[in-house]
Amino acid sequence: MQQHTPTSTLKPAAPVGVVHLALAVGGFAIGTTEFAAMSLEPDLARGLAVDAPAVGHLISAYALGVVVGAPVLAVALAKLPRRTALIILMLMFAVGNALSAMAPGYDAMLAFRFLAGLPHGAYFGVAALVAASLMPERRTTAIGRVMLGLTVATIVGVPLAKMLGQWLSWRYVFGVVAGLALTTAALVAAFAPHDRPDRDASPLRELAALRNGQVWLTLAIGAIGFGGLFAVYTYLASTLTEVTGASNAVVPLVLAVFGVGMTAGNLFVPRFADRALMPTAGVLLLWSAAVLALYPWASGNLAAITACVFAIGCGGALATVLQTRLMDVAGGAQGLAAALNHSAFNVANAIGPWAGGLAIAGGYGWASTGYVGSALALGGLAIWALTLAVERRRIAVA
Repeated sequence: MQQHTPTSTLKPAAPVGVVHLALAVGGFAIGTTEFAAMSLEPDLARGLAVDAPAVGHLISAYALGVVVGAPVLAVALAKLPRRTALIILMLMFAVGNALSAMAPGYDAMLAFRFLAGLPHGAYFGVAALVAASLMPERRTTAIGRVMLGLTVATIVGVPLAKMLGQWLSWRYVFGVVAGLALTTAALVAAFAPHDRPDRDASPLRELAALRNGQVWLTLAIGAIGFGGLFAVYTYLASTLTEVTGASNAVVPLVLAVFGVGMTAGNLFVPRFADRALMPTAGVLLLWSAAVLALYPWASGNLAAITACVFAIGCGGALATVLQTRLMDVAGGAQGLAAALNHSAFNVANAIGPWAGGLAIAGGYGWASTGYVGSALALGGLAIWALTLAVERRRIAVA
């Protein structure tokens, strides 16, 4: 039984599709800077005169900013109109990336990447609420459209950022992202609906989400179940060269196939989730567990591993499905719950590579990350089953 919070249908200043596109541009900017930082590792290392692990700390600093910023900013901006909150968040994101482009040294860059990560989760959370308010009967589809910005970034934004970093400098990449953030702020100002904040909205009401067990269980599904995708993605390039025997030129193409899979998942899966939300989440977790288990078997053949990577990417639609689930169970604390979804997925981004790294360090090989990922997906499925059991018990008692 879903707990729907009434969502007023707002009249936007432009067609719904245009508003969703404007919000997706912000997702494209975020996805580009998040994933491009990984592909620019050699360039950052040379430019900042540090080694590869130090560049990894820059990526971790951004992720920490997401985890910290999502709840803090969601609570801080609770009383503002969502349109205003989105503009503020994109301006913050622009500043963080502009500073990153001008960082005089490694220590400053570390601080600036943390600052750039702060608005990430809150932006996606608020953007999801705005998108869903325009299509209340197809909320997951609306959220999926916003998330397409991030998935398309893995196909288009990251390769372009890599080329820009090689041709000119990694600094230009962060400068371009800052420009995209400013463009998003302008588009939101021009096209997003002029909403009025809920008169009862307050930081304390947002914090009430933290007392809701269903919110925590839903976040746990993502934090554990989504970790499998990151366990494989993090070591995919090395698996392709060391196990599959692919050339370095092929690696970006397979990484792009992963992005195509994520995009396809966000285009088609929400249609099913709008009819049966939690069953769709369960099927996605089962799907991920199965295709991740196949990954080690497929790793010896380029065509097989490419198909498997596409299938793994499709499982990325879980983020969109769980975003809607949080809207259902959060009650009046919509902003905080929606933002926390992205904190949970950044936790998954830490757990997956860590667990996969343990398997590799233990001598099980690069492709063993598939088995690790499958186990994490099954862990998410177990939490999903617990979530349904707890909800049914609550309904029975009521």
